[in-house]
Amino acid sequence: MKYKIQPFIKWVGGKRQLLEDIKERMPSSFNSYFEPFVGGGALFLDLQNSITTISDYSKELIDAYITIRDFPFELMKELDNHEKEHAKSPSEYFYSIRELDRKDNWKDTSILSKTARFIYLNKACFNGMYRVNKKGYYNVPFGKKNIVSTYNEDNITSLSEYLKKGAVKILNCDFEETVANAKKGDFIFFDPPYDLINKDTFDSYTKDGFGVEGQKRLSEVAHELDIKGCYVMITNHNTPLINELYSDFNIDVVSVKRMINSDASKRNGIETIIYNYDLGDK
Repeated sequence: MKYKIQPFIKWVGGKRQLLEDIKERMPSSFNSYFEPFVGGGALFLDLQNSITTISDYSKELIDAYITIRDFPFELMKELDNHEKEHAKSPSEYFYSIRELDRKDNWKDTSILSKTARFIYLNKACFNGMYRVNKKGYYNVPFGKKNIVSTYNEDNITSLSEYLKKGAVKILNCDFEETVANAKKGDFIFFDPPYDLINKDTFDSYTKDGFGVEGQKRLSEVAHELDIKGCYVMITNHNTPLINELYSDFNIDVVSVKRMINSDASKRNGIETIIYNYDLGDK
């Protein structure tokens, strides 16, 4: 059974716009599926492979997947309350919820309440961004919405059922650890924080960033997986660094429209889909 599921949040770098281009270049068959930078999970949710491992460095994001799996109805009840309170005083309520992670008792807050806050802020903030500062505090401003819709009930319940019944392992760890057990014939899709085109390019999913060293280490891991006989695909910006790191892989350049950039004139971008196999032999 294949569930009808969409990403439950908006995530910078989400792959909905690039989904068909990615699927056209996927191996025709593979064993286990790994997605170490799952984000909103557009490809993962579309594939619904029988054996899957997802991970992300953002603990809030991974906690959200776990909460949806284990407590979908309790979560929707808390989200209903956020919507109700938001409607009374939108800006004031948004900033009061945003400030919660600065408080001393934040660490004692339940995973359920943290996830409800995470999803509410994503829906109510400016342009649906997730960003934290160097201290790890959420710092995206208010999106000036008087009414917010935080979830789709059918989507949440379907995602919960899939995560419960499907063989989906959910991790919160480094990408290298996520794929440590990948074997020949497995498919790994890397959608990392992109190489910076300029100083304004977004690279703040976590307080630690990713940077050039992260790109280089990812390339090393990808090449190790190639030697193992795994199918590897990476998406990234079309930059000199990325072309150099994957010069021995296939690199296809594609256009994509991004919906999160605050400057509409910068929402059209050039990206790469990189893979280590020949499409004719996949």
